[in-house]
Amino acid sequence: MRMLMVGAALVMMTSAAMTFGAMADDDDDAKGAQKLAMQGRDDYWHCLAREYSRDSNQGMSEQDFGRSVAGACPSERQYYRVALLDYLTTQYPNIDAGAHLATANRAVESAQKDIVTAFVKHRPPAK
Repeated sequence: MRMLMVGAALVMMTSAAMTFGAMADDDDDAKGAQKLAMQGRDDYWHCLAREYSRDSNQGMSEQDFGRSVAGACPSERQYYRVALLDYLTTQYPNIDAGAHLATANRAVESAQKDIVTAFVKHRPPAK
């Protein structure tokens, strides 16, 4: 009887450890996904900043610069979108994937809009 109780206790401890380990893994996954999303955001912003500071942008209209930015940094943009999508899916698994994709797309669009706004505000006045 004593061996049965010890065996049951070991099973319960193992089960609890596995559950805790899975929870820790989920937490690690979320932190890792968050870190990758932040890295993707930073990489995309740095790339957009390089586009912003190019000498060839002098004299560009807002519309031309906006088109230039929209086509710039394709790999950084895609990495940011995918990393953010992964993070949102990890954090909010019960929300539709389409909603997460829409959020990720809005984040990319917002970054592009912000860099165009900065370009317009800091552009020297026309002579």
